[in-house]
Amino acid sequence: MSKTKLSPIVAGVMNWGIWDKNLNTKEMENMINICLENKITSFDHADIYGDYTTESDFGKAFASSKIAREKIQLISKCGIQMVTENRKNTIKHYDYSKNHIIWSVENSLKNLHTDYLDVFLLHRPSPLMQADEIAEAVLKLKSDGKVIDFGLSNFTSSQTELIRQKTEISYNQVQFSATNFEPMLDGSFDYMQTNNIRPMSWNPLGCVFREDIPQTHRLKKLLATLVSKYHLGSDTILLSWILKHPAKVIPIAGTVNVARIQALMKAVELELEKEDWFAIWSESMGKNVP
Repeated sequence: MSKTKLSPIVAGVMNWGIWDKNLNTKEMENMINICLENKITSFDHADIYGDYTTESDFGKAFASSKIAREKIQLISKCGIQMVTENRKNTIKHYDYSKNHIIWSVENSLKNLHTDYLDVFLLHRPSPLMQADEIAEAVLKLKSDGKVIDFGLSNFTSSQTELIRQKTEISYNQVQFSATNFEPMLDGSFDYMQTNNIRPMSWNPLGCVFREDIPQTHRLKKLLATLVSKYHLGSDTILLSWILKHPAKVIPIAGTVNVARIQALMKAVELELEKEDWFAIWSESMGKNVP
């Protein structure tokens, strides 16, 4: 069971740095404050974001903001070793050795200007990961007060169970949206509910606004009707669709658009009618439920 209370929607910072928006320190500080003003207090990181630079950029902005540490929750991940000038890797791979996990967390703490991570995740499963070694690293990090809650990202139920046999798992961050709904059908969310693991959803809007395909055509047509009905934006309705699932999924929203950030928490308040929920799923599938 998680000891951390995350905000109902988490701010994803992957695109805040050089991978996309390239926000400077002042702009990043402003973005943190805008999130807090809109009751989004949790921030999702990974060591690799921005080719291993975005954590440090965020950390400078956080330090500059003078925001009290207890007012925010910091999530980060490790394990993916990218080929970049910032690391001496010759091929993209995964590393979940005890030494690397501990070093990665300590490096993230330094970059983020904090003494602890509220949530620490393994970024992607590796065929070579050893559950005992991972558990030893997590136990040390927790006992040293450097990590409060531990979890996974993109792990299947069987991979999660392998690790859970050795150490407590509080979260699993997976791809879930109206267009990528497999976790609610393949047993992933059933397993998480059974074992008190909270799902987080990355890319919670799916491909609705990114791809021009029959699936998105159908959804946009329906969403136009729902926007008129609920007087809220399509993205807010799509987040509400995620939030209605009983697994208590926490969406990770990567927008830096102020108007969109201001609208995000309206999804928490929206009670999407059951038939509208099923209509979204049906249009995504292109057929009615069985």
